[in-house]
Amino acid sequence: MTTFRDHLGETLEIGERVRVTLEKEDDGTLVAAHPNDSSPLDIAVVEGMALLEEEPPTQPVEVELLPRAVDGRIAGRVVDARQSG
Repeated sequence: MTTFRDHLGETLEIGERVRVTLEKEDDGTLVAAHPNDSSPLDIAVVEGMALLEEEPPTQPVEVELLPRAVDGRIAGRVVDARQSG
């Protein structure tokens, strides 16, 4: 039986890695729109900022989605800040 929590985890893509463009909010939090249009939460980067050369980076970065929420957003960790191409 699929639970609501299972469905929500699938929608948010917990554990998946996504390439997103980060923006810096007034409080310094790095955020991005979730690339899955059906996701109810955007992304707040809370780990891995040491990989960034600048905040916010000018190019998209790869973020792993973590199984927790922060300030109404799904938590994320920067795992690759290299330019794709």
